[in-house]
Amino acid sequence: MGRQTPLYKLHQELGARIVDFGGWDMPVQYSSQIGEHHAVRRAAGMFDVSHMCVVDLEGARVRAFLQHLLANDVAKLKIPGKALYTCMLNEQGGVLDDLIVYFLSDSWFRAVVNAGTRDKDLAWIRSQAVSFNVEVTERDDLAMIAVQGPEARAKAVQLLKPADAPAALALEPFVGRELGGWFVARTGYTGEDGFEIMMPAKDAVPAWRKLNELGVASCGLGARDTLRLEAGMNLYGNDMDENTNPFESGLAWTVAMEPQERAFIGRAALAAIRKSGSPKKLVGLLLEDRGVLRSHQRVVAGTVGEGETTSGSFSPTLERSIALARVPAGAGDQVQVDIRGKLLNARVVKPPFVRNGKALIGVTP
Repeated sequence: MGRQTPLYKLHQELGARIVDFGGWDMPVQYSSQIGEHHAVRRAAGMFDVSHMCVVDLEGARVRAFLQHLLANDVAKLKIPGKALYTCMLNEQGGVLDDLIVYFLSDSWFRAVVNAGTRDKDLAWIRSQAVSFNVEVTERDDLAMIAVQGPEARAKAVQLLKPADAPAALALEPFVGRELGGWFVARTGYTGEDGFEIMMPAKDAVPAWRKLNELGVASCGLGARDTLRLEAGMNLYGNDMDENTNPFESGLAWTVAMEPQERAFIGRAALAAIRKSGSPKKLVGLLLEDRGVLRSHQRVVAGTVGEGETTSGSFSPTLERSIALARVPAGAGDQVQVDIRGKLLNARVVKPPFVRNGKALIGVTP
């Protein structure tokens, strides 16, 4: 038996199929994975993301600490509640994890790291925090529910006191705010609008039940994966890890190499890679022949070499197989994927495939 979130028993009560995910017992689906996927794209669905690790970082030098720890620059965060997506690297430029960090005050930031890397991340962060005298607190007293979809915000604010609803609806994307003892952030992992709400663990079950009453669908990790893949969002352990750097993982935009005097961990390695040019890149693939794309399938990019799919699935929105793949930098707009010994044609495209319910990739029979 793995770790369990405060919503575990409710998931069982609602008939969810439970699987191990990064050491946690989590719902993969409730009824139909495709139905849950469409609920998020067309209306509103919710996910238990309490397995994610919320970490509060406090101290007079916390900003300087995060400028050292992270590849993106928290100097960009000037408004309380503003969030930043970033990678945390090792000295070789490999991705230890990808995370979101929130600026709450000059002495307090909050980070949300991945469940599967929780223990490793906490050990790394604490070891680096010592010289900055930053206090690192794992907030295992909190639960987190992600409510996503075109109707998500309007439904989710009905959980709040009427006086707090306008403030929640006024939040800009990638901004969070404390409202009535909950931290409500306009973030997500599906390519749809919505909130990720951190709340005391005791509030999670009543909140989930109320959202169900409001017509928000219970959704599992299966739908979350197809949604994030359609949105072109990386999954740690698949699309990047300690052995890959941001430049070959489609995450160059999360690296702030300026100002040059900011000596973040992994900077020297990334500077050398950027100077020589990364030999690989992460691209999207749209399968043009009949088949199913999965992770770890061989990709043949003509005479320039081979690569591999990192994530792949059937896209319920496009009704086609899609994937992310790491391929040679010189790969063109057509490749072939080895599926059960057959080389099938795939078109190289730029993710995302779908965003805000709309297909962004042209699909032709």
